[in-house]
Amino acid sequence: MDLAEIARVMRRRWRVLVPLLLLTGVLVGGLGYVMPTSYQSQSTVALVNSRKGSEGDGNPFLTMPPSLTGMADNLARNLNSDASARELRSRGLTQSYETKIADNALGPLLWLTVTGTDAVAVRKSGEILTAYAAERLEQFQADQSVRPEAMIRMTTVVPPQQPVAQTKTRTQYMVMLGALGFAVSLAAAFFVEARRRHQAASVPEVALSHRRKARTPVEAPAPAPVDDPTMQLPAAAVPQPDPDDGTRKPSWAK
Repeated sequence: MDLAEIARVMRRRWRVLVPLLLLTGVLVGGLGYVMPTSYQSQSTVALVNSRKGSEGDGNPFLTMPPSLTGMADNLARNLNSDASARELRSRGLTQSYETKIADNALGPLLWLTVTGTDAVAVRKSGEILTAYAAERLEQFQADQSVRPEAMIRMTTVVPPQQPVAQTKTRTQYMVMLGALGFAVSLAAAFFVEARRRHQAASVPEVALSHRRKARTPVEAPAPAPVDDPTMQLPAAAVPQPDPDDGTRKPSWAK
């Protein structure tokens, strides 16, 4: 089946195709209206060496031992824990968040990502998360009795950014729904076309069978047998006289 045949089928079955396409458009529009726009804000922080560890050259970025990356992983896991989530909720964080080591990072860099449907709340939650991460790092080391001059420090590389609308997911769902509706509409149109063609092909066969039946000679019924005059009819039964028909004399007549 070529494109010309497909176009002819669509033109003939527009009564089936058009309503289904309109229904698909309504569903796609409803999906875009129902799904809220998601916003995302991200900040980047780095762990640097302690003051005591950077006394030699005075630049903490020149001395980044591998242990800082391990500490960054521990901090990310701690921030994603349920205890940290409850603490952040109590401080006013209302959106969902995620902390992880930055992709393709060459050092102890952390991504602090906040996602939600309210742009203002996302920005505020990002600031709360960044401040809590620095506080949690200090508390994490204080629990291990680390001296202040030997504590690993945190510096903000990228502050919480202006929330950006994330429309990719919603657009993908809308495109998928539209493609599915278009495919179903075409399938319905071709299904109706196939049924009509099958019915049209079966009509000549039925007419031909009727013509064949009409041409078949009908056998005449066998003639009724003619009465043979030589045949003798059965003799009629002769009635016998009844002894009580009045011919018997009464007993007193002698």
